[in-house]
Amino acid sequence: MTSATANLRVVLVDDHQLIREGLRRAFDRAGDIEVVGEAASVADALNALERLRPDVLVTDVRLPDGDGITLTTQVRAGNPTMGIVVLTMYAGDEQVFAALDAGASGFVGKDAPAEEVVAAARHAAANPRAFTARDLAGAMQRRMSAPAGPKLSPREREVLDLLVDGLAIAQIARRLYISESTAKTHVANIYEKLGAGNRAQAVMAAVRLGLVDDAKRR
Repeated sequence: MTSATANLRVVLVDDHQLIREGLRRAFDRAGDIEVVGEAASVADALNALERLRPDVLVTDVRLPDGDGITLTTQVRAGNPTMGIVVLTMYAGDEQVFAALDAGASGFVGKDAPAEEVVAAARHAAANPRAFTARDLAGAMQRRMSAPAGPKLSPREREVLDLLVDGLAIAQIARRLYISESTAKTHVANIYEKLGAGNRAQAVMAAVRLGLVDDAKRR
């Protein structure tokens, strides 16, 4: 496929080459989409977007020098008409709403068929400010019926449980197979959301809000 036959120009952002190759093949099969650039980091993505000016950005959430949600916010601020599709391994409600709030056009879990990513890219190009995601209506309903309180992501809840269990940052990182800097970021986010200044305050706030079981804390 050549640029002369492609209607939509896409930049792929994911730090896993195999993921990018799989998505490129899916877009090539579509016939109306050309992958004009790839990036493995936020910095490379911003450079590619500046040089290539694609119709659609397809980005993973987790990147080595940042995250796709922040990238989406930054890109949307300067590109109101660019389509943006967010991909993630953790397709929970909090991730859906984070993508929506950041200005994404679509949200797709990495466990979805490749054709769903292709469809999301087409939607994003045609309706960059109209958000779409699988089970969006259900997520909205769950948000409306959820009790008031801080909203922790699934990963933050995992980190909070380990904080309650008394694990240190390095131990949390090893347990969850993430870097220590990422673990520190999650802990800092938890403290901020719970209005806590240290582990003990975070645990007490979590118990008071019903985020962890009091018996487990003891």
